[in-house]
Amino acid sequence: MAMSEMFTQLGSVAAGIMFLWAMFQQYFPYQLRSHIQKYSQKLVSFVYPYIQITVQEYSADRWKRSEAYVAIEDYLSSNSSSRAKRLKADIIKDSRSVALSMDDHEEVTDEFQGVKLWWASGKSSPKTHSFSFYPASDEKRYYCLTFHKRYRDLIVGTYLNHVIKEGKAIAVRKRQRKLYTNNPSQNWYESKRSMWSHVPFEHPATFETLAMESKKKEEIVTDLTIFRTRKQYYSKIGKAWKRGYLLHGPPGTGKSSMIAAMANLLNYDIYDVELTSVKDNTELRKLLIETTSKSIIVIEDIDCSLDLTGQRKKKKEEEKEESKDDPLLLKGKENESKESKVTLSGLLNFIDGLWSACGEERLIVFTTNHVEKLDLALIRRGRMDKHIELSYCCFEAFKNLMPKSITDDPETACLEDLIQAIEKAKEEARVKAEKEAKEKEEEEERLKKEKEAKEKEEAAGEVKEKEMTEEKVK
Repeated sequence: MAMSEMFTQLGSVAAGIMFLWAMFQQYFPYQLRSHIQKYSQKLVSFVYPYIQITVQEYSADRWKRSEAYVAIEDYLSSNSSSRAKRLKADIIKDSRSVALSMDDHEEVTDEFQGVKLWWASGKSSPKTHSFSFYPASDEKRYYCLTFHKRYRDLIVGTYLNHVIKEGKAIAVRKRQRKLYTNNPSQNWYESKRSMWSHVPFEHPATFETLAMESKKKEEIVTDLTIFRTRKQYYSKIGKAWKRGYLLHGPPGTGKSSMIAAMANLLNYDIYDVELTSVKDNTELRKLLIETTSKSIIVIEDIDCSLDLTGQRKKKKEEEKEESKDDPLLLKGKENESKESKVTLSGLLNFIDGLWSACGEERLIVFTTNHVEKLDLALIRRGRMDKHIELSYCCFEAFKNLMPKSITDDPETACLEDLIQAIEKAKEEARVKAEKEAKEKEEEEERLKKEKEAKEKEEAAGEVKEKEMTEEKVK
């Protein structure tokens, strides 16, 4: 009986406390509430001997994921599998192993130089409830570190640096290279602010398999290798650690394979930017911020992606003038213009403006089939530092394509003669075309001279006839 009365009293006390707290939250002035909370926390700090450090997943502007959060996540993944009870699993490293990490609202312990610490993962929802198609995007994830206040100097000065360093090392060891493509901006809030989708990058192309002249291949490999080791140089001259490559040539000459070979040589990720799904320059900058270091940012067939020839405004005015009498055509043009408003100026800033310094050790690669169509400001040296022309196969490149059939035997000479014959035929065709063009030019010049002579004769005849008419009149 006494126990039942005790539980009844406890229930009454708990109900009373909840009622008072609800009244406090609802009717107590906000200014007084903040002061009470402030001093109550100070009071608790005298009794509670532990300190808490919170690391949010996203910074205040929510444009970029916190590097500290990512490093802590990788660090905790190494010991959470043996200590945490609720875990999340993901496949990494060529789809051959599984990585485990802490689930939300889970806690694990860690020990550093004899000091015990607690890591907890959390997730908070916004206090103000509003209707949203993608409520998951409003959630904020964080890690909370708890430790005794007597170890403040050790934790803040040494332990946190140790965690960040170890986390980055673990990320490198388990890193699986990825091929990214940008999502349409209207889908950025569907899956936790994800601006990029990715798949594992497993392209087999290397510089050994590329069909290219050996000298040219060695030149490119040397250039890439030097770039990878020039961090101090770029810092010394005050430039962002990046380099631009322009790959141009006819279709089917290996531009995409060249990009894959670059990524495999340097062990970089690839970000394939689809400009037509980027609404404006601001979204283009957001995409750039979300890319990582040690990556290749690619815009393929840039001459076809957008009108970036420098004549954008003039062309639009001409099209508007042509379609002003046709409302349907004009409406179609307006809808098309809403799809992407990326400008040449925005793309130039993306390549080497202030925003291009948000990250380091990156390559920016453009590909095009018609380099002459691009604006000179876009491809000048300094933006596109190295221009690489990829043309059709010569004999040496053809040997790389067919290594099993091309050997040092008499058949090689036969194939070499065939290649030389083709090259000779191409040269003869070129000479013949030049000769025909010259003959045509000479013929046009002759006809022009004959026409001018005829016009002179007619003019002289008219003058003579006029003089004879005047003499008759006299």
